Amino acid sequence: MSLKKALNKLKPGHHSNPASDDESNKVPPVASGTTATSNGLPIRAQSPNATPRSSGIFSHRASGDYKRSEVTSPTDSRSSLEGPRHSLTGLLGRRTDSPNRSGTKSSNNHQRSGSLSTHSPIRAVKEKLHIGGDNSSSDEGVPLNRDGEPMSKNQARKAERQAQQEERHKQNMEKEKLLEQRRKEMDAQAEAELTPEQKAKYGSFHPNAYAGEWKHEPRMKIEEFSAKDVGKEVVFRARIHHLRKMSSKFVFFMFRQQLATIQGVLMEHADISKYMLYWAEHLDAETVVLVKGILQEPKAKQGEVLGATIHDVEVSVHAMHVEAAVTENLPFNVNEAEVSKAEVDAELAKSEHKEGHSRVRISDRTRLTNRVIDLRTTASQGIFRIQSGICSLFRAQLDSEGFIEIHTPKLQGGATESGASVFKIDYFGRGAFLAQSPQLAKQMAISADFGKVYEIGAVFRAENSNTYRHLTEYTGLDLEMQIDEHYHEVLRVLDRTFKAIFKGVYERYRPEIEIIKKHFPHEDLVWLDETPVLAFADAVKMLNESGWRDDEGKELDVNEDLGTRDEVQLGRVIKQKLGTDYYILDKFPANARPFYAMPDPNNPNVTNSFDIFCRGQEILSGGQRIHDADMLLEKMRKMKVDPQSMEEYIQGFQWGAPPHGGGGIGLERILMLMMSLGNIRHASMFPPRPQESAGELRHPEASTMHPPWEGQDRVAAKVDYQPVEKLIANYGDATNTSWLEPRTEIWRDEHTGAAVGFVPQDGYAITVGDPLCHPSQYLKTMTAYLKYIKKERNLKPLWLLVGGPVEETLATKFNWRTFSVTGEQRVDPIHNPAEKDSDVQRKIRHAEKEGCQDHRL
Repeated sequence: MSLKKALNKLKPGHHSNPASDDESNKVPPVASGTTATSNGLPIRAQSPNATPRSSGIFSHRASGDYKRSEVTSPTDSRSSLEGPRHSLTGLLGRRTDSPNRSGTKSSNNHQRSGSLSTHSPIRAVKEKLHIGGDNSSSDEGVPLNRDGEPMSKNQARKAERQAQQEERHKQNMEKEKLLEQRRKEMDAQAEAELTPEQKAKYGSFHPNAYAGEWKHEPRMKIEEFSAKDVGKEVVFRARIHHLRKMSSKFVFFMFRQQLATIQGVLMEHADISKYMLYWAEHLDAETVVLVKGILQEPKAKQGEVLGATIHDVEVSVHAMHVEAAVTENLPFNVNEAEVSKAEVDAELAKSEHKEGHSRVRISDRTRLTNRVIDLRTTASQGIFRIQSGICSLFRAQLDSEGFIEIHTPKLQGGATESGASVFKIDYFGRGAFLAQSPQLAKQMAISADFGKVYEIGAVFRAENSNTYRHLTEYTGLDLEMQIDEHYHEVLRVLDRTFKAIFKGVYERYRPEIEIIKKHFPHEDLVWLDETPVLAFADAVKMLNESGWRDDEGKELDVNEDLGTRDEVQLGRVIKQKLGTDYYILDKFPANARPFYAMPDPNNPNVTNSFDIFCRGQEILSGGQRIHDADMLLEKMRKMKVDPQSMEEYIQGFQWGAPPHGGGGIGLERILMLMMSLGNIRHASMFPPRPQESAGELRHPEASTMHPPWEGQDRVAAKVDYQPVEKLIANYGDATNTSWLEPRTEIWRDEHTGAAVGFVPQDGYAITVGDPLCHPSQYLKTMTAYLKYIKKERNLKPLWLLVGGPVEETLATKFNWRTFSVTGEQRVDPIHNPAEKDSDVQRKIRHAEKEGCQDHRL
């Protein structure tokens, strides 16, 4: 009988004995012929003719899952070469004794109740076909999975790795126990043998030891040490970058202080006891220590220390005290993070590394998830020193030009720009917005006769974009000034400011730039004494003449704004033709500019506005503003901007405002482009992200990667599912909030707690929004949910308003037909923001050119 026919027998209506089917769903007891491996895995007794079986279903990870917080990096974060750290205790999770899990069906939550753990399709088929008995099984001697079936090769490998991890954990625990015992013995001996003077040379300061006697002891900077200081006593605070034990009487340290590192040597002699060395060699990397010592010439064969930034001297350590200890396992240490991609590639190319000992580069995701550690690296230290310098140079240049620094509110009653979304908040019962820019306040300051103003402050953009060049919160460098004769006065001030920044950065921060280049290789920025200023239309023609085309193979339209790809390509063309990374585009199209941009007097289709570019990407938008109240109101009505939301702003112009213009710079973007960082998040100290990573959940206790019952049976442990509200906060968006309505039923995954909401209606299960789980769990969660909907509820699934990954999964894994909309937003039908969104309007014009009709409801 074929497998297909056998499976058909399992369908409703083909069962000859319902009672027997019920029995088949029960978890069978372990047969008397079953034994267990040394790893604790159940196997059947070996038969002489048994052959291993390579197929099987293993739908859920075996017991003993690990908590993410308990996993360390592949490389040891300790500097010491002997013994595990005390904080390694509990690295690995416990495994469950039973290979099976049980579950109960809940009619309220519609969970899959033990469907994977209590019923094996393979076993059911074999029972129907009356094959696979204990005496005739070909699977004997093979470990069994949680369904009681022989493990596949892949499952067996995973189980073996798990057993090895548990064995290593056991060994680590034993080593830790021995190490702790040894520490206590050494402490007791030190207490009995050492003099008070020897004891005072090492140890840990009490956290509250900084309010006692003030000794006025000078603390020194490592970067200032040199060969002329040999023999000098020094005191400095530093972190232990790494250490290397050479013998029981000799330990090397690398001390780090921001960008500078120096080698330290600790040797046993009259004042330095063996107990101090034992204590010091077990300190962790990244520990903050106060060091006292004498500078000496290096004893290295080369005559200098190649691995430190201070080559010509080292410090002989005479005393060392811990000021801040590392009490948790580090996901990585700074020494590991200093390895660049070029170094890894070079090592791989030479094939000189041994298997298991090659250096690896810490990924950007890991760095950004553990930002505090990443900020300790020399590259990050250099990046943010340059960022500070940019602000300083910006201020200095504008101060010299007679500008006044102002500080404007970040809570505003109306949106300032039509092209960007806003964060709407409740302001004591009234609607308000986080400022998209200080644009309106700057113009009001000009109307108040401040003449020339600038501000360095926060800017908020509610753009759910995870691109390399966008942030939802960044620092703006904005200026506004009166115009005497021509709006190019503003352009020239900005041009001088940028050149002052470029020149100052390369003069002041050359050491930092060279450090950054190690991790972000690039050439120095090139700019000309006379900055090229190109009309926007001429730049588009130049791009078209180079052979560049849009996504549809057509030439670019001079009346439409450039996309990111177009801007980057234009930068390449200009660099090739004009030899500069820095240039200006003038006279932008009116439909690509906000309502306050002054139109060109000779061509109403363009404006007196400009963008400034660096390495092919825009770093500033600016131009002349409309200062006539009547013209401004007319433009606002034309672009569907509500004047009532900006009464104070308009009133400033009705009371008379001089001609003026200005521009805004994104601090993080200019830093990213100058240093070629590749991702703007490297230029933001703590970059916000629209989608939080799994390590930064708002409610970590409601994770689906590590559910509250991890390593246990949820029902047996009497643990509730994660609250849906917390899952929405962790993984969802506004769409998922509809699941909280009474008509929505919630299906839950019994293993992870993942949730999917649906509304049963007319034979359909209507689901809105993505599953509430980690994206890596989408496929498994959706597979289980769709199986439940079709098999148990007998409904046809319909899925609406999903993200790209879910749509792709439905289309490629389940062969669904999908369609997408170009944009979706809840809008006020009276004041539709799409009417003034230049990107939407451009798409509408393009569609109309292709013969499409625009129907508005």
